[in-house]
Amino acid sequence: MLDYHDDLRLAHVLADAADAATMERFKALDLKVETKPDMTPVSEADKAAEELIRTSLQRTRPRDAVLGEEFGTEGHGPRRWVIDPIDGTKNYVRGVPVWATLIALTETGEGGDHPVVGVVSAPALNRRWWAAKGSGAFTGRSLSKASRIEVSQVSDVRDASFAYSSLHGWEERGMLDGFLNLTRDCWRTRGYGDFWPYMMVAEGAVDMCAEPELSLWDMAASAVIVEEAGGTFSGLDGRPGPHSGNAAASNGLLHDRLLSYLTA
Repeated sequence: MLDYHDDLRLAHVLADAADAATMERFKALDLKVETKPDMTPVSEADKAAEELIRTSLQRTRPRDAVLGEEFGTEGHGPRRWVIDPIDGTKNYVRGVPVWATLIALTETGEGGDHPVVGVVSAPALNRRWWAAKGSGAFTGRSLSKASRIEVSQVSDVRDASFAYSSLHGWEERGMLDGFLNLTRDCWRTRGYGDFWPYMMVAEGAVDMCAEPELSLWDMAASAVIVEEAGGTFSGLDGRPGPHSGNAAASNGLLHDRLLSYLTA
């Protein structure tokens, strides 16, 4: 099995730099925000954080490709860093502390591109989660101050907590009925949104979550963390990993039931 420890250490260094840049501008009264062609916001902090990470990767991993939300694809090869500089920009620009920098490393192998390292750093919450393939999933403030995390053992939907981002995405795709049936049948629902529900699935605080439309940079880091915590991460089509344009994550025991509701 390949050892990704050096890549994971680098991902933490990249996250540290991004945290410093994003926290410096969080709640700044003069924060500049633009609207992208897809009508989603992007702040100067998004761009600055991604530029920091790209510059560091050019120096430390010059042979690796990079895919980022703000500046697209650079380079090519079997190893690719996938970056979302601020996941939860709408929260960030409104002063809501639920946002994070997502950093993943993917490798091309049998069956396609697979996340092998993931770091999710949420400095305004003072939280960080990470994983490397084959090494388990952890949370803490640093590699040396970490606690291993594992998914829950809840096996009945009636006892399960389900998290989501919003209702309108499911409605737009004609999937609202199944979504609502799931919310009626499960024990508890909460609209935490963005990266957070996936991290709570990984640490066993939530049992399942799903979103109807996502990009690779929204999912790559979360996918390896959920899987290394013992859970299952797939598209709504059941395809393993973060390549379906949407996501369903669970403790594994509930995954088939989760998908059956949302694709009914």
